[in-house]
Amino acid sequence: MGLSPKGKAAAKPDAANLTSGLASRRIAVDALHEVLVRRKPLEGVLERLVVAAAADDLHPSDLALTRLITATALRRLGQIEDVTGRYLLRTLPEEASRAGLILLTGATQLLFLCTPAHAAIDLAVTLCKATPHTERFAGLVNAVLRKVATEGPAIVAAQDFTKLNTPDWLWKRWVKAYGGETARSIANAHLSEAALDLSVKSDAAGWAERLGGVVTPTGSVRLKSKGRIEALEGFSDGAWWVQDAAAALPVRLLGDVSGKRVADLCAAPGGKTMQLAAAGATVTAVDSSSSRLATLRSNLDRLGLSADVVQADAGDWQPTDLFDAVLLDAPCLATGTIRRHPDLPHLKQLNDLKALAGIQARLLDNAAKMLRPGGTLVYCTCSLEPEEGPEQAAKFLARNANMDVVPVAPSEHGIATEWVSTEGYLRTLPFHLPMKPAELSGLDGFFVARMKRQIIN
Repeated sequence: MGLSPKGKAAAKPDAANLTSGLASRRIAVDALHEVLVRRKPLEGVLERLVVAAAADDLHPSDLALTRLITATALRRLGQIEDVTGRYLLRTLPEEASRAGLILLTGATQLLFLCTPAHAAIDLAVTLCKATPHTERFAGLVNAVLRKVATEGPAIVAAQDFTKLNTPDWLWKRWVKAYGGETARSIANAHLSEAALDLSVKSDAAGWAERLGGVVTPTGSVRLKSKGRIEALEGFSDGAWWVQDAAAALPVRLLGDVSGKRVADLCAAPGGKTMQLAAAGATVTAVDSSSSRLATLRSNLDRLGLSADVVQADAGDWQPTDLFDAVLLDAPCLATGTIRRHPDLPHLKQLNDLKALAGIQARLLDNAAKMLRPGGTLVYCTCSLEPEEGPEQAAKFLARNANMDVVPVAPSEHGIATEWVSTEGYLRTLPFHLPMKPAELSGLDGFFVARMKRQIIN
């Protein structure tokens, strides 16, 4: 039925493998439909689909394959569509969207996952025949995937993969903001899955040794092998929590917070709240989402940490007493986290930026009102966009003459010289922090500005 890479007829996989493989690919198609058609975030989609699949007793390896196919398809979408588009005489009709996604998952396996051609093609065709409204496209999917199997690798070798996999509006913005060479390095970093970073309560070196990881120059424990987070040593004991190494830096830039009153605004799901509490601060965690705050409380309970949790809009909430420090991790386009969230380029749009920048400005102005004289404000976003970073900080300082920048120094917390801007802001990029092996390299893209409220005598 299918063809091997050399064009010879291949034997069908046995019935057991076919059933197992079919389920993995069906869930991958469902996930991609939710993301690319219904524009739902991948993380929540996969959680829901995996829970549903558990009722079917799918093996963990099948679910791992689902995640791999889905993430790879999203990371390499531009390349894959460039290949398959050469063999489609016309665009598939709207009602055939799932047939297109079956084609996408099949091509993903053939081009980037080293799946044997007979398995990828046979299962794609079988899935097409078993999916409502796509049966009549089974022959087309078969024919296109045969072409992809034999001719696709040569096409991929000649592609400008950096630009193909980056939406044009993002590519143009990054070239303008960072220059062509840096923009390419950013986009290339997005093609690799991020390592797993942990923040630990204590003894980072000891936990790195126990878990088979390394300690980054910035103090996080980084692991190459993931598996189930809950199965790792120390999870149930509350010894650590998952947090990207870049996301851990804003709290560290507050310095010694032991015994200080600190507000964590837009706090959920709580990584920075946990850092602050573990460092001995008296923390007030503010967020407007009840469901996200429930996750924050659960995380605090697992870790045996405490914080005053407040459900409120941080843009207008005011405390009874002023804080020694305020941390604002503001909502943003999150383009610095594409390594972890490959769905983001396909969900976000340029017109989202203006509304988010307005929210950030309101949050910043209110955060400044919460500070005692001499108190420190750290503003951060996991965005690569200038409007959500240096431009936002500059406008805030222009509006608030009683606030001054406290420059970040390269000597602090393993921060490299190239991460610090001329204004004294911290700017990490996805290709920063090269490590060996290469799979351990990289950081989320973060912007951090540290400021202090003046003491007026």
